[in-house]
Amino acid sequence: MKFTELNLPAEVLKGVELVGFTELTPVQEESIPFALAGKDVAAQAQTGTGKTAAFLIALFTRLLTHPKETGRDPRALIMAPTRELVVQIVEDAKGLGAACPIKVQAIFGGLDYDKQRQALRDGVDVIVATPGRLIDYAKQNVFSFRNIEMIVIDEADRMFDMGFIKDLRYILRKLPPAEQRQTMLFSATLSPQVMELAYEFMNLAERVSIEPTQVTAEKVEQILYHASRREKFPLLLGLMKKEEVADRVMIFVNTKREAEHLAERMKVNDLKAAVISGDIPQNKRMRILADFKEGKINFLVATDVASRGLHIDAVSHVINYDLPQDAEDYVHRIGRTARAGAFGKAISFADEDLVFHLPDIEEYIGRKIPSVFPEEDDFCRNYRRSPPQHRKAPVPEKAGAKHRRPPHRKPGGKP
Repeated sequence: MKFTELNLPAEVLKGVELVGFTELTPVQEESIPFALAGKDVAAQAQTGTGKTAAFLIALFTRLLTHPKETGRDPRALIMAPTRELVVQIVEDAKGLGAACPIKVQAIFGGLDYDKQRQALRDGVDVIVATPGRLIDYAKQNVFSFRNIEMIVIDEADRMFDMGFIKDLRYILRKLPPAEQRQTMLFSATLSPQVMELAYEFMNLAERVSIEPTQVTAEKVEQILYHASRREKFPLLLGLMKKEEVADRVMIFVNTKREAEHLAERMKVNDLKAAVISGDIPQNKRMRILADFKEGKINFLVATDVASRGLHIDAVSHVINYDLPQDAEDYVHRIGRTARAGAFGKAISFADEDLVFHLPDIEEYIGRKIPSVFPEEDDFCRNYRRSPPQHRKAPVPEKAGAKHRRPPHRKPGGKP
């Protein structure tokens, strides 16, 4: 089904054309008609299937076809569990809404508090937010929930995982009643917890379930190399040269310390790499992601904080430098490539410490990952080692200090 077959406003169609969309993905084809008819929707869909575009198109269409003077208070609210996902949704909204006279504002912690508060006071149409700071501004009466006509809850399952459900319920209770607004909920799984939320706060929601033929994205080529811990770095360099990687590669490790160490080793070998982890300040994290998207950085070394919620076009490879300990994290990691119909490659390393997690991963995804032992020409043997760690310089002796002979000690006696 093509977007031109939908009864969309000209401004929305213009945005669809500008971002290059022509045909609807399955989740869009199932959910958008319900949303355009004004019905609530609870949808189950994998990451990378086009769900963000589905709810943005429905939201923009509602606001444009139901013009209403509401002063400065927002008309729509999009809730997301992470700052990165908020930023990504706002960027997608700028693309799809390029021709729409709709003001979208991100609200989340880690950035200028006063600047975001002033933006709300100046007036916005759509808020995209994580729960914490939004509640803070609401309690200060910086804005009001009373004119919200539509709310979208994205990655509802992760709201539960991250402990945000209490805050989310607080927000939902502040909104107009379910029959006076439209609600769209998206989740990787429509678990009993998620459906209980839907029954409590939605108005006879239409349930949409896009069951994938396999857990991982269809167009991801997967391969696993058995290598020792000491072999992984020369293997990484060798494979990157062999694969002729020149664009964007995401490399996942299990700890912040390993991420920093690996990025340093890559920089020593003239590879443009940066680290993104939970401890990186938000403004720096956003700058790193922007540099990665613009091609100023080719390799993004990340912990699992980046495995969900990031939509970066043209990530050609995902490398599991460390095999994840949680099988679900494997799926989210490799979901950063082969998005929206593109092809991608996922390469995993299984070393002697982490190979024990492989059976759980293969059971979770329902298939064996093709595995090989690397050949000699897969390794880069000509690489620079990391710079030596700085050692503390010996403390100089004081001027005139004399060397003292240690006191004579008799066998078994005291000095």
